Amino acid sequence: MNKQITPLTYNLRRSSRAKNTRIVVTADKIEVVAPLKVSERRIQDFVHAQKDWIEAALKRVAGRVQTAAPKLAPSEYRDGAQVPYQGRRLPLKITTGKAKTVRIELLNDEMFWVKLPAGIADEQYSALIQQALIRWMKNQAKQHVQQWVDLHAPRFALFPRSIRIKTQKSRWGSCGPQNDINMNWLLMLAPAAVLEYVLVHELCHIKHKNHSPAFWQLVGEHLPDFKQRRLWLKQHGASVMQGL
Repeated sequence: MNKQITPLTYNLRRSSRAKNTRIVVTADKIEVVAPLKVSERRIQDFVHAQKDWIEAALKRVAGRVQTAAPKLAPSEYRDGAQVPYQGRRLPLKITTGKAKTVRIELLNDEMFWVKLPAGIADEQYSALIQQALIRWMKNQAKQHVQQWVDLHAPRFALFPRSIRIKTQKSRWGSCGPQNDINMNWLLMLAPAAVLEYVLVHELCHIKHKNHSPAFWQLVGEHLPDFKQRRLWLKQHGASVMQGL
């Protein structure tokens, strides 16, 4: 059975051996184990009271997984450095000129052209380029997410009230009780098909606030190969979550 606490989704498992209600947080799920006779209202109240602990536990688990995962981003952002983008690594081409701020341009979908203002000290290059790339990625995420919404939302009237692009360290996306969707911009480092999957996943929560068979059936109506996309995220997500 699946329930929801804003904006986290958890699995509820009844156990004849459980004496008290407890919460188990792992890398891929939140599970609430409860005795058979405890009412759902008491379980919901318990989970709500533990919401801060659950959030902290998710971050700890994510941190442990990320520590063991290889980092996709370069150690320094210099000319020729390889930057992750949509499942690939593209080189940086750095030039200086009359621009007043750092500018990023994607050239022929093959490289990032970085235009730096003249007079910047060498030791400042890496941090400034990293910050500019993050801003650029967030803007791209807005555009790509909106494209997927325009494609998928009309099929079954899955229209979100709002969409926000956020930096999140333990979740790829969420759909709140009022159908407000949050999306993690770090998904721009993963293949486009993975970003599409996460967006569709959250859109389907507009109709099903759980992970029931009906929910997964709806996801499959949009993306028949969603299991492959979900598997990619499970296998490589810890590296993507480390960011730029």
